[in-house]
Amino acid sequence: MATKIPAAQNRLYKNAFVCKVCKHKMKLDPQKIIKGQASCRKCKSKDFRPVRKK
Repeated sequence: MATKIPAAQNRLYKNAFVCKVCKHKMKLDPQKIIKGQASCRKCKSKDFRPVRKK
């Protein structure tokens, strides 16, 4: 079984979120998402989910 490289995992998944409306992937501060201060650059929605790890 292959080992996962921590640097690559951080680059791909740390602070990465996906817009629930238009599926645009963005790097954002999690605290801004919790407070509702972040919005999608593409569709201006405020609904996000974390990126799914494969």
